[in-house]
Amino acid sequence: MQQSLNTHIGMETETVVIFVVLAIVAFLVDMWAHRGDKPISLKAAVMWTLFWIAIGLSFALFLAYHFNTEVASLYLAGYMFEQALSVDNLFVMMAIFSWFGVQEKFCHRVLYWGVLGAVVFRLIFVVIGSSLFAMGPVVEFIFAIVVLFSGVMMLRKKDEEEISDFSSHMAYKAVKWLFPIFPKMVGHAFFLSHKEVEAEMAKPENSGIKLKRTGAWFCTPLFLCLAVIETTDVLFAFDSVPAVIAVSREPLIVYSAMMFAVMGLRSMYFVLDAMRQYLVHLEKAVIVLLFFIAFKLAAGASEHLFGFGIDIDVYVSLGVIAVILGIGILSSLIFPKKDEKK
Repeated sequence: MQQSLNTHIGMETETVVIFVVLAIVAFLVDMWAHRGDKPISLKAAVMWTLFWIAIGLSFALFLAYHFNTEVASLYLAGYMFEQALSVDNLFVMMAIFSWFGVQEKFCHRVLYWGVLGAVVFRLIFVVIGSSLFAMGPVVEFIFAIVVLFSGVMMLRKKDEEEISDFSSHMAYKAVKWLFPIFPKMVGHAFFLSHKEVEAEMAKPENSGIKLKRTGAWFCTPLFLCLAVIETTDVLFAFDSVPAVIAVSREPLIVYSAMMFAVMGLRSMYFVLDAMRQYLVHLEKAVIVLLFFIAFKLAAGASEHLFGFGIDIDVYVSLGVIAVILGIGILSSLIFPKKDEKK
């Protein structure tokens, strides 16, 4: 019980203000720097990734100074875990961008709106998840099963099972049902008015295009891509939110950790895109982490319900997450994926 007393921060006003101001200022700086449709170099992506990591760590230092190291450790554990889970999400986004044929200079715009959606949906999930956890140990067992199931599904997934046709995705079908589609990218536009579509159809290079439906507004393939990415991220949140809440039950710690991790994903996307072949074992590390979180939840619930189990403290959790991620990255560098082409 001592741990919960030491790490209970509630919705303390000063901490909320610091978090909101720091997140908004950093986000506005990022938006201003990437306001144009320009491809992002690997060097720039690395620098912006380090910028967001520095923002996340600065908030951890504030928590350590304002509260204690246990609170900061809970935050760091959640932050690292969300970063690790987001890597698999980003790999899926790479496949989505590739299937839709999105040019690299437009990826940042799509990811920008995707991050805004993640900010909203994760807030909703954190509020719901924290409320459910407060209902007692039985809910912890349920969440342990959910997290364990996520790990098993990732373990069973094979490279060849990746989706190759996103036209069957539920978000793709929903958008096509709601809006007529103009089947060609037009700059970074998500929507085109009827007048703009007529202007596009008058161009010689679009003479072969036939519209299946008409309307006041048409959505472009870029919006279809955004819809698929947003829906995919929501599905990933069903895995990540219970896992991060398992580390800390404090909604402010959970949400701030997830937000500072998620808001840096746009820059990290371009870094991971370049380093994808060098991080081949990181997904295995994420699977092990999911199994660890499921065990932590089940063991803690068992102790509260039956009097036997293990209550894994914050420092052990942080150490396990750091070690497993370190092993995943190090093993990827030492044992890279062999080129199967002969």
